[in-house]
Amino acid sequence: MVPRRLTGVRDTFAGYRARLVEGLRAKGIRDLAVLKAFAETPRHVFVPEAVRHRAYEDAALPIGNGQTISQPFTQARYLEALRLRGRERVLEIGTGSGYQTALLAALTSTVFSVERVRSLAVAAQLALREAAVTNASVLLGDGTLGWSAYAPYDAILVAAGGPEVPPPLIEQLAPAGRLLIPLGAAGGAVQVLTLVERVGTEGEREGEGRGPDLRYTPLGTARFVPLLGEHGHHA
Repeated sequence: MVPRRLTGVRDTFAGYRARLVEGLRAKGIRDLAVLKAFAETPRHVFVPEAVRHRAYEDAALPIGNGQTISQPFTQARYLEALRLRGRERVLEIGTGSGYQTALLAALTSTVFSVERVRSLAVAAQLALREAAVTNASVLLGDGTLGWSAYAPYDAILVAAGGPEVPPPLIEQLAPAGRLLIPLGAAGGAVQVLTLVERVGTEGEREGEGRGPDLRYTPLGTARFVPLLGEHGHHA
């Protein structure tokens, strides 16, 4: 049986994906929905032809413009930490190749993704179309500003390291929403992968006349490209 997400894609990589999934499971990924998303999403569609033979290695690969498609295990950690259940509206900052966008689309109701590099945004849109992903949209723009037109979001995933959580992203996070971002100083070797949860009720916050209550949970170290933009690092 051909997985539903591969409709329209000539699929000769099923065995490679199965081995990738077993590798993720062996490294501790337990969320069955996350593993299923990796089993059904064609990573080879999202990498350049020159490295397509390496598409299902558990490794980061170059995609041009100084950017990479992240290591699958790193992406699986991200997705598992967000605890997605299938009905969420999700904002992704840093579309990149579009592969993580496709994984999110397999796990949630709707995905809105922002990419600052035009060539990457265009390539990602084409790859998403080839992979028959229909519930994801890509915007060319400054990711640190989010995508306010479709807020609030139940979950926000930031695929770049910033000095702090951009205030617009907090504003666009729904009550009880979860935001995942690598945090670290400019030029730092590593960032701290941080889960930010918006707690308390909207009514309580409005009555007290203050901003949202946030809970920060460090999840370990990470290494991502810098988050550039108005509320990120400066280019």
